[in-house]
Amino acid sequence: MDLGIAGRKALLFGASRGLGKACAMTLAREGVDVTLVSRTRETVEQTCAEIATASGVRATPVVGDITTEAGRKAALAACPEPDILLNNADGPMPGDFRDWTRDDWIAALDAMMLGPIETIRLTVDGMMARRFGRIVNIVSRSVKIAQAELALSNSARSGLVGFVAGLSRQTVEHNVTINNLLPGIFDSDAQRRHINGMLEPGGKSFDDIWKARAASNPAKRYGRPDEFGAYCAFLCSEHAGFVTGQNILIDGGSYPGTY
Repeated sequence: MDLGIAGRKALLFGASRGLGKACAMTLAREGVDVTLVSRTRETVEQTCAEIATASGVRATPVVGDITTEAGRKAALAACPEPDILLNNADGPMPGDFRDWTRDDWIAALDAMMLGPIETIRLTVDGMMARRFGRIVNIVSRSVKIAQAELALSNSARSGLVGFVAGLSRQTVEHNVTINNLLPGIFDSDAQRRHINGMLEPGGKSFDDIWKARAASNPAKRYGRPDEFGAYCAFLCSEHAGFVTGQNILIDGGSYPGTY
């Protein structure tokens, strides 16, 4: 299927590795020029070189942080009129809410709610004026299946989802959609980081937890990042203009509900 987005421009936060990188790679292979924003220069430059070699399109690295005004300004300077916006940020390490301070909560909100809302604010009006825009937020299945050790993520990401529910109904008549992707377990650095945060002295090993999580999923495996990237690319396509305000699980069937 031709997604109809060749020649478009995408601004992608948190796309130098993992699921964000998979989204950037898939969009680039569809002919989209991509600008990747990451806090780590070496990683983002290496990923952009890899994407450019694989796709032949322009891949521009930007060193910046979605939580800061300077980071967002640098991103928009490199890609001032994006047709596609991807918001993605690492969640905090698992823990117990009793151990977190107010600063921990504010940091979570900045990364997973307020930062993405700001990037949307800075880009959505231009998209509506140009009559094309696709905004995708990578959140987590934890907004539907709350995990106690992920309370920071549960809360901040749910705030973003609530914001999107309202705004997305105002933009769709201008051919601008806003949707959230809710990944379950994927074979990614983020998943390994999550499991490492769950390890306890004398408890189960990393390998034991890794294998058990796959076995407990109805698909009996972890998702592949390229599967996630393909889903993201479709939501960014010209064919997805009637899909907005949705929270789409990509989790191998692990969510147990009917709705």
